[in-house]
Amino acid sequence: MANIRDVARLAQVSPATVSRILNGNQVYKTTDETRKKVLRAVTELGYQPLARKHSLPAAGDAETAFSVGCLLATTRGKYSDPYYLSILSGIEEELRKLGGTVSLIETEQELEHPETLDRVLRAELSGLIMMRPLSEPLFSLLRSRIPHIVGIDTGHMPIDNIEYDHLRVSRMAVEYLWQKGHREIGYIGGSAGGTPLKKSRRYRSYLETMADLGLEVRPEWVLNCEWDDQKCMSLVEDTYRGAGLPTAFYAASDLMAMAALRSLYHLGVPVPGRVAVIGMSNIEMSQYANPPLTTIDVPSEEMGITAARVIAARIRGDDTLPKRILLPSRLIERDSV
Repeated sequence: MANIRDVARLAQVSPATVSRILNGNQVYKTTDETRKKVLRAVTELGYQPLARKHSLPAAGDAETAFSVGCLLATTRGKYSDPYYLSILSGIEEELRKLGGTVSLIETEQELEHPETLDRVLRAELSGLIMMRPLSEPLFSLLRSRIPHIVGIDTGHMPIDNIEYDHLRVSRMAVEYLWQKGHREIGYIGGSAGGTPLKKSRRYRSYLETMADLGLEVRPEWVLNCEWDDQKCMSLVEDTYRGAGLPTAFYAASDLMAMAALRSLYHLGVPVPGRVAVIGMSNIEMSQYANPPLTTIDVPSEEMGITAARVIAARIRGDDTLPKRILLPSRLIERDSV
């Protein structure tokens, strides 16, 4: 079982700092970043005192306090995907205002381990916020043991879902490239949980929009990188050396768009002079890409805030029909197109 020194080592702080943060000591101030590092280390290691701490109110009185788990969606390291961390940040901050806490953070892959699943089921959570769809047996098991579940873009129908319009963001991206004069438009993306690319709503919308505009979809310009940046770079290089590149790529995430930019830079292909690139999500680092990345903004932090509000309302008695809340997206013009 992990101890406080293990937490300190993983968070790269002193054991005293861990102790102060977990005990709510306000005498010695710590930064929000340090606090988040410590809490993430605690949840990753399964350090038990955090669960006891989270059973206390973060705001308000003990009778109205509640504890929520989060199921992250990521194909990278647990805390290395800025899109999902932005959602998590919104959840954490809003729950704190509402008298709740995030007491447990897991990924879909971690739930495949029986001991992790058992820990989640024994955590006596008031609710769970999911960022990825699960297999029906696992989803049904969680629903039978956790009173309230809210999804972020999961597609599970019996629960509330907070989403952005996948079909619209792809249409916005492709139509923008078309308006800029591009007729050879490739696609970079993947799908969730190892499902085929054709299951991806963003990819299906890309195909539909290309057809509506009378543009040819060439299979060699559809790069299924499975959300792996190294694979994305390799596929861009293979396309360059094989079939040749289109005049533009729509990448269905900023991380993959930035991987494509790196690959094109190493190949000596000028962006946007020879190939334009547009991303999707508007993560903070996209504005610092070389060149700064044109992208579709998805309000990730607001999705987390909305999910926190919905699950707090459910825990406190809202028994209305499940909601589907669709948040808006918008084009961010920078220099990569």
